[in-house]
Amino acid sequence: MKRIKLMVNGIPGNMAVNAAEHALRDERFELMPWSFTGPEITESEYVIAGLAIRLTRPDTRDQIIADIKRSEGAFITADYTHPSAVNANAEFYCRNSLPFVMGTTGGDRKRLSETVKGSDISAVIAPNMAKQIVGFQAMMEYAADTFPGLFEGYSLEIKESHQKGKADTSGTAKSMVQYFNKMGISFSENDIVKERDPEIQKSVWGIPEDCLKGHGWHTYTLVSQDKSLKFEFTHNINGRDAYARGTLDAAVFLSKKAAEGIKGKVYSMTDVLKGK
Repeated sequence: MKRIKLMVNGIPGNMAVNAAEHALRDERFELMPWSFTGPEITESEYVIAGLAIRLTRPDTRDQIIADIKRSEGAFITADYTHPSAVNANAEFYCRNSLPFVMGTTGGDRKRLSETVKGSDISAVIAPNMAKQIVGFQAMMEYAADTFPGLFEGYSLEIKESHQKGKADTSGTAKSMVQYFNKMGISFSENDIVKERDPEIQKSVWGIPEDCLKGHGWHTYTLVSQDKSLKFEFTHNINGRDAYARGTLDAAVFLSKKAAEGIKGKVYSMTDVLKGK
C-alpha cells in the first residue's frame, strides 16, 4: 500500500507532536519534515525520533508552500495549532489546495465550514478526534433527534477539565450543549464550568498527576425539578493517544476522498467512523 504523506502543523505543541509520533510509527503514513507553527516559535526545527521537522512561521509559509508541493506531491495536513489561527489556517489550506484534518478547536466554526465548501478541497473538521467520544456524541444526537423535550424541566451542569495550556472551552462540551437544548434544557455554552488549574484538578477532580499536562475529563449532570431523578454521563481521557489515533484514521479517510476528487465537502468524525 502506498503510504499517505502527512504534514502535522502546530509542532512543537503537545498534541501536534503526539500526532506526529504516532504517524512515524504507523506504516500507513510518511511524515513530512515540515510543520507550520506559530509566530512566537523561534526554533527552526524540532526533532522527533531522529527526524528533523523544519518549523515554518506564518510570515514565511506562503514563500515555501509551492516548493513543498512540487517536491512532495499530494499530501494531507493535520492541524493542531491554536484557536486564534483556525480560520486563517483554513483559508491558507483552501487557497493552496491542501486537504486538511482540523483538530484545533475554537475559531469561527461557521466561517470555517463555509471556507471549505467554497474551495476545491475537502476537510475533516471535528471538535474531538477520539473515536469513542465521537460515538458517544452520536448517541446523544440520536436521543436529541428522537426524543425532543426528554429532559424538559431538568437542570444541567457541564464540567470539563483540560490541561492548563488549552486556551478555549472544550469543543466537545460545546457541541453537547445543542443536544441537551433539543432535549428541553435551557443551557448556554457560557454556562460550562471550565477548569484549568492543576492544583484543583489534582486535589478536587482526582486527576492523576502524570496526566495533568494532557487530559480531557467531562461530566454532564442532569437533575429533575423535584430532585428525585439524577442522570450523570462521564467520559475521562488521560493522555493524548486516543486523539492522535483518531486523527490518523481521519487522514486516511480524507486521503481516499481526495483521491476520488471530492471537493468542497466538510466531513465530521462521525463520517470517518461510518467510512462514508
